[in-house]
Amino acid sequence: MAVIASNTISKAVPTTLTKTTLGASDTLVYSSGTRQVLNLHNSTGGSLTVLIDGSGGTTVSPAGLGAPVDVSAGFSVTVAAGAHKAIYLDAISAYLQGTVTLTGAATMIAWIEKV
Repeated sequence: MAVIASNTISKAVPTTLTKTTLGASDTLVYSSGTRQVLNLHNSTGGSLTVLIDGSGGTTVSPAGLGAPVDVSAGFSVTVAAGAHKAIYLDAISAYLQGTVTLTGAATMIAWIEKV
């Protein structure tokens, strides 16, 4: 189980990114309000779906919805063959409570950028 590499991007100089090749189960360290972006790159010949799931996610009650939303099953992201997706982590913070694991997409390449 690897921890997804986190990279701080400086406005002043180019940054060399450290990336992590996902295994069966990996973790990421989420820090609310730090402008983290999770990047997922699928270099395989087939589609991969990664499940991002915090161990403490249960239900949340967003304003305007009226009823609680269940986030306990995690947040799934499908990345097509040869494609790349980026997820602004603060936008899915309800899914990132507790220990955050990424599963289901062994061989996908992942890294976090903080700007």
